[in-house]
Amino acid sequence: MKLSHAVAAALVLVAGPFAAASSPAATGYVPNEGSGTVSVIDTATDTVTGTLKIGQKPRGIALAADGVRLYVSDQTGNSLVVYDTAQKAVIATIPLGDSPEAIYLSTDGKWLSAAIEENDQIVIVDTVALKVARKLKMKGKNPEHAVWSPDGRWLYVSAEEADSVDIVDVERREVAKSVKVGDRPRGIGFLPDGSRAYVAVENADTVNVFDTRTHDVVARIKAGKRSNGVVVHPDGKRVFVTSGGEGTVQVIDVATNTIVASVAVGKRPWNMALTPDGRKLYVACGRSNAVAVVDTETLKKIAEIPVGELPWGVAIR
Repeated sequence: MKLSHAVAAALVLVAGPFAAASSPAATGYVPNEGSGTVSVIDTATDTVTGTLKIGQKPRGIALAADGVRLYVSDQTGNSLVVYDTAQKAVIATIPLGDSPEAIYLSTDGKWLSAAIEENDQIVIVDTVALKVARKLKMKGKNPEHAVWSPDGRWLYVSAEEADSVDIVDVERREVAKSVKVGDRPRGIGFLPDGSRAYVAVENADTVNVFDTRTHDVVARIKAGKRSNGVVVHPDGKRVFVTSGGEGTVQVIDVATNTIVASVAVGKRPWNMALTPDGRKLYVACGRSNAVAVVDTETLKKIAEIPVGELPWGVAIR
C-alpha cells in the first residue's frame, strides 16, 4: 500500500549494555516497521544491545560483507538510508521511488537492488557512488523481492500482485522471461552454486524450484500455509521457508526437494537470516514482535528475542 510522504529518515543510536563477545560473534539487525526502529542483536548472547531509529517504516535491510555499511529501505520516506556502523552515523539518504520493499546486495557488494512497489520497478543502486544507477520496469505488479544470482548475471523478481516471477538479464537491463508460479510469489533464495533458485508462493502454499540455466520450474514443493521468506544454508543442502499461516519454518532437503522438518517459531514469521557459519537461523516474527532463533543442527527453537513492533526481516554479519 502506498503511504504518504514523510520527512527524511533521522537516525539515532540508543545505547544499551553491549555484551562482551567471545570469538568473532556476528551482529544482527532487525527492521521493525511498526516502531520505526532497527534492533541490534548480539548473536553470541542473543540479546538486543541497541536500537537504531530509522525513518518511520524501515523494511528491507542489507549488510555489507565487512559489516560496516548497513542499508535500510524506508518505505514511508521512499528512500534508501545508508548507515555506517563504525562511524555510527548516516552517510547517505538516496531517493528510490514510491514504497520501497526488500533490498539485496550483489555478491561482490557493488550493486544493490530495491523493489519499488508502487512504481512496479526495480532500482539498482551503485554502492560505491551511492546513487541510483538505473531503473527497470517490471511486468509483475507491486514487486517485493529482487534477488541477485550468485554470479550477478540475473535478478529474480517476485511481486505481490502477480502469478509470475520476472527474470531480469542484468547486462541487457530487461526482463528476459516471466515464469508462472502461482498466486503471490514472495521470498527467493539461490543455492550457493547458482544452479537452482527456490521461490515461495504465498497463496499457493508452495515452493517452486527453478533450474537457472533454463529459467524453468523443475519442481513444486508443497510447503506450509502462506509460504513467505526463503533463505538457503551456506552448505547448499537445506532451504528454510517461513510459513506465515502456521507460525513455522519449513526445512527443505535440496537432494530430494522434500520437506524434512517443521519448526514452530512464533506468530507471522516473515523474512530470515543465517549466521555466517550457518549454525543459527534468525526469524522475524511480525505478530510476536520478536525474533526466533533456531539451531540449524537440532532444528529446535532455542531463543526468542523481543524487538520492536512488526519486525520485517533480519541481516547478519
